[in-house]
Amino acid sequence: MHELSELPQLLTALPTSVVELGKLFDEAGYEISLVGGPVRDLFLGRISPDLDFTTNARPDDILRVIEGWADATWDVGREFGTIAFRRGKDQFEVTTYRADAYDGDSRKPIVAFGDRLEDDLVRRDFTMNAMALRLPALELVDPNGGLKDVRASRVMTPGTPEVSFTDDPLRMMRAARFTSQLGVDLAPEVEQAMTDMADQINRISRERVRDEIIKTIVGAYPRKGVDVLVRTGLADHVLPEVSALQLETDEHHRHKDVYQHSLQVLEQAADLESDAEGPVPGPDFVLRFAALMHDVGKPATRKFESTGAVSFRHHDMVGAKLTKKRMRELRFDNETTKDVARLVELHMRFYGYGDAGWTDSAVRRYVNDAGPLLERLHRLTRSDVTTRNRRKAERLAFAYDDLEQRIAALREQEELDAVRPDLDGKQIMEILGIKPGPEVGQAYKFLLEHRLDNGPVSPEEAAELLNTWWSERS
Repeated sequence: MHELSELPQLLTALPTSVVELGKLFDEAGYEISLVGGPVRDLFLGRISPDLDFTTNARPDDILRVIEGWADATWDVGREFGTIAFRRGKDQFEVTTYRADAYDGDSRKPIVAFGDRLEDDLVRRDFTMNAMALRLPALELVDPNGGLKDVRASRVMTPGTPEVSFTDDPLRMMRAARFTSQLGVDLAPEVEQAMTDMADQINRISRERVRDEIIKTIVGAYPRKGVDVLVRTGLADHVLPEVSALQLETDEHHRHKDVYQHSLQVLEQAADLESDAEGPVPGPDFVLRFAALMHDVGKPATRKFESTGAVSFRHHDMVGAKLTKKRMRELRFDNETTKDVARLVELHMRFYGYGDAGWTDSAVRRYVNDAGPLLERLHRLTRSDVTTRNRRKAERLAFAYDDLEQRIAALREQEELDAVRPDLDGKQIMEILGIKPGPEVGQAYKFLLEHRLDNGPVSPEEAAELLNTWWSERS
């Protein structure tokens, strides 16, 4: 955290074009300020990738001021007062001051251009985003106590939280996202308002909710962000399967806290992500969301056995279906939905490996079933160990080390990442003298099963196996 006295040194991190832009507007007789996230990030010691500005100039005036200075401009929302442009490698967005008025009955915002910086700042979501640096003087403007809240690591709204969240309920999701991205806490009155108004999130489109969930999951502190969603009741409306993980704890403690376990798995999965050059560059939404959702099938499958134990049979399959349904409702794309659900479905596949030992065939099937998700499955499975029993944890880790070594050894011997039959469809038709049709698919499946069970064979051996199979079925 940085003090106000350090601001001159912090400003050296900004592109020189920021001050140049300030001088352009000042010479043209307009106000302009760096605003929002970039200002907040200066005091957090972070460099914001976005350069957002606000001004009393109207959109046409903005275009006139930057003419000849900007290398390119594009329209991102002129009707809302925003002009985007590029100078060298730096990109800028300049928006005319806004002063929102509200319909007296519906409280629906009516957007209007404003003339005062302070009026623009008070309409922003959180105080830490309601700070500005006037250019070119580099004067901090903070009428809502944003710097104080940054120093206190606190999410607070410029006005009352109730009014702010009524104006835009998505701000409640953004509050949770900020706790995940920045590691900050909610002010008590903000958390209370979110708890009281959680159902208002249903006014927001599923797509906008989905985007906030993604940003929360890939934040630096995802466990914190998810816990805010659950604690305030927002998850009841946007991720009810996660809320349902809070199974009532039985008095004999026959099963662990599934909700806290899932948060820990999420945290551990994030820790196992690789760097940009590795197999699972972080932050990886698919891995993290699968970690959060991996046990969502448990509430529906929990059974108290006569022995006193608790079982969750087939919770992996049930969880995969629940995950797929939830992601479709949140309008996730098909590929992301399929990948997350598949990881949830496969997360139990490893268990039993250390006790029974797997054949080469079982190892091939494990790799084949995981497909391109194998590296993520490795990390999800390792993350799923949260036991405090050190010996048990070491045994599971050793067993998975052994499995990965088995996979590596087989990969050296065979094309394990792309297991296919030893004959393709064209060869099958030539050998059997048949035309395209269901029989070709059946023959292909037979050869694939043989390949998984026994490993690769020569084309001659494969042809002999195929002919034998064909004669026995006809």
